[in-house]
Amino acid sequence: QVQLMESGGGLVQAGGSLRLTCVVSGHSLSDYVMGWFRQAPGKERTFVGSISRSGGTYYPYSLKGRFTISRDNAKNTVYLQMDSLKFEDTAIYYCSAGGSNSPIETDYHYWGQGTQVTVSS
Repeated sequence: QVQLMESGGGLVQAGGSLRLTCVVSGHSLSDYVMGWFRQAPGKERTFVGSISRSGGTYYPYSLKGRFTISRDNAKNTVYLQMDSLKFEDTAIYYCSAGGSNSPIETDYHYWGQGTQVTVSS
């Protein structure tokens, strides 16, 4: 059974940085495209970015340049580096595993429980 576990969330001041980690167990990470999504209070879950099996990344235009996704298949781990954080980045962040390098939630089959990121203004 594939399991995903996020960590690294917390409280950070605006302008600061945070790195989230997602560890995959039960299957080799190299078989999956990995995505990150987030859900702010009272809002729908939205796409943060994804990384293909070969390491190609895809971000929405609004986050490009501030967020960086990387993967270490040997460690079965995916990272989300977030820089120049803003108050509006406050959300629960989820990692997900799927088969397509896509911004669409339903293209991802496995999900972690999420980790809270709070940015103080």
